[in-house]
Amino acid sequence: MSIRINPSILAADFANFESELQRIASADYIHVDVMDNHFVPNLTFGLPMVARLQEVTPKPLDVHLMLDNPDRWAPGYAEAGAFSVTFHAEATGDSVGLARRLRDIGARAGIALKPSTPVEDYLELLDEFDQVLVMTVEPGFGGQSFMESTMPKLALLREQVSKTGLDVWLQVDGGINETTIAIAAEAGADTFVAGSSVFRGEPAEQIALLRAAAETHSHD
Repeated sequence: MSIRINPSILAADFANFESELQRIASADYIHVDVMDNHFVPNLTFGLPMVARLQEVTPKPLDVHLMLDNPDRWAPGYAEAGAFSVTFHAEATGDSVGLARRLRDIGARAGIALKPSTPVEDYLELLDEFDQVLVMTVEPGFGGQSFMESTMPKLALLREQVSKTGLDVWLQVDGGINETTIAIAAEAGADTFVAGSSVFRGEPAEQIALLRAAAETHSHD
């Protein structure tokens, strides 16, 4: 199984984004958290900022939309060139329709689930998505503690993906470090978002450490 490490620029130095992006050039993708201060109680980047990041990024952008009305806003991020656009299941009434629109534009379509959102309703719809993001913290702020209670949800997803043979990436986001990445990899994750654990030290070294820990504990 391929392991992907996607550092979150929410933990980067906002005044020096271009140089910060270069510091994480050994990552697989660059995770961008878009928050609207409505769906979650925090405000980060909007479409103009993401479009600019797209112009200077050394790696493809993995955009995570934590906002209301993604049916209206998500296609714009795909049109700006984002590799992957993930929206929240809780924020849309037509997750399949939105995923199809994103795919039509040319982006990978992801669906995100808050810690309390059941996964069962989506197990039979996995062919409509390219990625499922299991939030391992409540979305909104970086630096929170990993919620191991979300791992059974991840295990159910891995079982379904393995059974169907679908090419669906299983992503985790929240409190990921060298210890928790092993727990998530054992449960079935293959794509890992890490913020403070990457940027608090030398990013290239931290990315390598996280990758090694995930590969050691991942499913074959």
